[in-house]
Amino acid sequence: MHQKTFEFNSKDDLKLFGRIWMSPSPTPKGLVFLVHGLGEHSGRYADLADTFNQQGYHLAAFDLRGHGLSQGKRGHTPSYEHLLDDIEIFIKETQTRLPNKLPSFIYGHSLGGNLVLNFGLRRAADVSGYIATAPLIETAFEPPKAKLLAARVLSRILPTLTMKNGLEKPALSRDKAIVEAYESDPYVHDKLSARLGFTMLESGKYAAEHAADWKPKLLLMHGAADRICSCPASKAFAGAAGDNVDLVLWERGYHELHNDLEKEEVIAAMLQWLDHCSTSPAD
Repeated sequence: MHQKTFEFNSKDDLKLFGRIWMSPSPTPKGLVFLVHGLGEHSGRYADLADTFNQQGYHLAAFDLRGHGLSQGKRGHTPSYEHLLDDIEIFIKETQTRLPNKLPSFIYGHSLGGNLVLNFGLRRAADVSGYIATAPLIETAFEPPKAKLLAARVLSRILPTLTMKNGLEKPALSRDKAIVEAYESDPYVHDKLSARLGFTMLESGKYAAEHAADWKPKLLLMHGAADRICSCPASKAFAGAAGDNVDLVLWERGYHELHNDLEKEEVIAAMLQWLDHCSTSPAD
């Protein structure tokens, strides 16, 4: 597996860290842009990248601002639009580093799924389709109303105030080795600012309320046993969005489907969908 790393600047001059895992195929099928979840980083997707590479797909990813090897206060963004801008710049920067134009896809997990759904609704992108796994449209639990009110107020008056994100680590995967690796990863953090916390919940609502406006091809996958992000919210989004959304539910799946016990079947389903879309005209 061959990996290229690079840095690029955000609009507000943060240095963001990116990487491209290159397929060894002389005739690659496509390019997948990955957006990771809250508190983690792109390096956690190396195994997924290896499988994609073996099947002819380049996988490019970057560390969100305030995550991994990218600059920025841990777990914070000045606004949601900054995150969408970062994705837009990342896509352009990646394309300049590859010699040939290929069918392209945008794939997001968890917070990354929230971001790519909003990106598809709010921004124009010349891609063949989107993938979202366990997107944060709603949480799988009901946040206390007092905590939501506090997040709304603090987002305005103390936007950079950070707290622990409260992630239930055992709910990530049924594979205990994955949970242990997550807990010992020096680039994983549990920080969440008032601004990011409030805006990611609001953007989840935006995606739900505008699902009927969804136009691109989308593979939406969720574990029915996810205790972090709401599976019913994904089902509702797919139902409102219509025929361009392929919804796949995994009955026993936890939050990180690509790291769960059925990961081979999950990744195979992604690759089958990518193969179909990369040979079909984009809508």
